[in-house]
Amino acid sequence: MNVLVLNCGSSSVKFQLIEAGADSATVQDDRKVAMGLVERLGSDATLKLKFAGEPAGPVEKITAPDHEAAVRLIIQRLHSDSSGAGERRVDAVGHRVVHGGDVFTGSVALDDKVLAEIESLNDLAPLHNPVAVSGIHAARKIFGAAMRMAAIFDTAFHATLPATAATYAIDDALAKKHRIRRYGFHGMAHRYSLLRYAELSGQAEREVNIVTLHLGNGSSACAIRAGRSVDTSMGFTPLEGLVMGTRSGDLDPALVDYLARKENVQAAEVERWLNHRSGLLGLSGISQDMRELLARYESHPRARLAVDVFCYRARKYLGAYLAALGGAQAVIFSGGIGENAPAVRQKICAGMEWCGLGLDSQKNAAAVGVEGPISKTDANIRAYVIPSDEEAIIARETARLFQ
Repeated sequence: MNVLVLNCGSSSVKFQLIEAGADSATVQDDRKVAMGLVERLGSDATLKLKFAGEPAGPVEKITAPDHEAAVRLIIQRLHSDSSGAGERRVDAVGHRVVHGGDVFTGSVALDDKVLAEIESLNDLAPLHNPVAVSGIHAARKIFGAAMRMAAIFDTAFHATLPATAATYAIDDALAKKHRIRRYGFHGMAHRYSLLRYAELSGQAEREVNIVTLHLGNGSSACAIRAGRSVDTSMGFTPLEGLVMGTRSGDLDPALVDYLARKENVQAAEVERWLNHRSGLLGLSGISQDMRELLARYESHPRARLAVDVFCYRARKYLGAYLAALGGAQAVIFSGGIGENAPAVRQKICAGMEWCGLGLDSQKNAAAVGVEGPISKTDANIRAYVIPSDEEAIIARETARLFQ
């Protein structure tokens, strides 16, 4: 089944056409027919497109004022080469939706009722869900009612959190009235790490106990027991947890009111600071890009502090989740930083030999953007780099629903 995966951002559409089988032996058996990205929707829109077996095409300036125009252009380009029209057919469309709330605990086929329920959750993810809904409307308009479509939710993987991990210690009536709980995010990334580790280790998913660290501009940790998420660092929103590119992660909630009073601004403005002026950018004062901070680690005290705080927070969560799980088989690194920054991985794992986790310096240094083990051969807890592939999860889930 050829699945067109659409991942809509506020001003972008990331897409892949994947020949996916719900019963494929491994997730890497699924074939990437085409992939690309439309960026800067509006007057400066561009398109990057690559077909399987061909070099990537140049970045093109295109006309794409909105998501509908972008999706329409993507479909036209997929079918523009008649020699590839057969293999580039679209059998189903899988949409990434960030927030399923407590309504969607798994992937679902899209219809009018489901779409209305997704829209009702917009208040829980005002920056993410509305653009996903926009992409869904665009695809339905272009493909028509006959095309099978699915919604795959980032929060769904964490629907298995036990009450002890999902519940905030606030007034119960308020929590229920406003659907306040820890939902967790990056579910597809953590799910892929689980699936791929199970394949690499020759285990069934239900036998896997691991800690996954998805580290990038957005970062989160996940404790997985018997193939299920039992705790994760992001909570009601993606602001909770680890230090990120521009997000603060964990802090004292009283700071919001304190800063609002001291700076004479609304709480919403403080929340904006915590999402966009904090994290690595706020700590360093120079950049949210870990590559730049590592390059200036020795010469710039604030860059060094930013890196050290980032790694320390991740190590605290790693230790906490090893305790919550009662030990683990492996620690998995993914995401732009997790996959490409050996120095960060080394700092996070430093001093963890007490629990049987130790990195092999040569393997760690060599694992840049590639999959493989990075722990010492005699380590009781293994460590792996597994580049994330959220689109593969979306395609596989869509195929599972419709095959």
